[in-house]
Amino acid sequence: MEEKSVKDQSTLRVCWQLFVITFTLSASTFGGGFVIISMMKQKLVTKLQWLGEAEMLDMTAIAQSSPGALGVNIAIVVGYRIKKVWGALVCTIGAVLPPLIVISVISVFYNEFKDNTYIAIALQVMRAGVAAVIFDVVIDLAKSIIKTKSVLWILMMVIAFAATCFFKVSAIIIILVCGMIGIVHTTWENKEVKS
Repeated sequence: MEEKSVKDQSTLRVCWQLFVITFTLSASTFGGGFVIISMMKQKLVTKLQWLGEAEMLDMTAIAQSSPGALGVNIAIVVGYRIKKVWGALVCTIGAVLPPLIVISVISVFYNEFKDNTYIAIALQVMRAGVAAVIFDVVIDLAKSIIKTKSVLWILMMVIAFAATCFFKVSAIIIILVCGMIGIVHTTWENKEVKS
């Protein structure tokens, strides 16, 4: 039986669980940050219920808009949300360690790997699986935005998609513009609530 309240558990126990979760997910994830986000959501939102779905969506947006690897960024944000600095630290170590080990091993045996037909085929097959998982994450994120029933957020999602796919607008510009719109919108709403 999974414990559902992270506040009732000791910091050491939760940090160990966070390390094991991020280490395991990082070690079994191919295809980048969007894949690990989907797996984290399944573990931390659905199974353990340590985070809400809306929180996970917000953390994904923060991680995506920050510089660096998305998988590491989301691990840091999630770890910090759950157990502050200690959580962020153990999640970072858990997310970085598996790729570091794998890349170190691959670099030692690079010459044997680079021309191996079986490895090339395995990588091609993994790309297809990764594309499917990333598509699933995109659908989940879009559903979460549609659930807000906010015309502004839905319109921003559609415009950002069109700008990226059809007009090749840089992701940096899209993130900055969306962030500015979000700040203006939140400031405006807060002023209306106060008056």
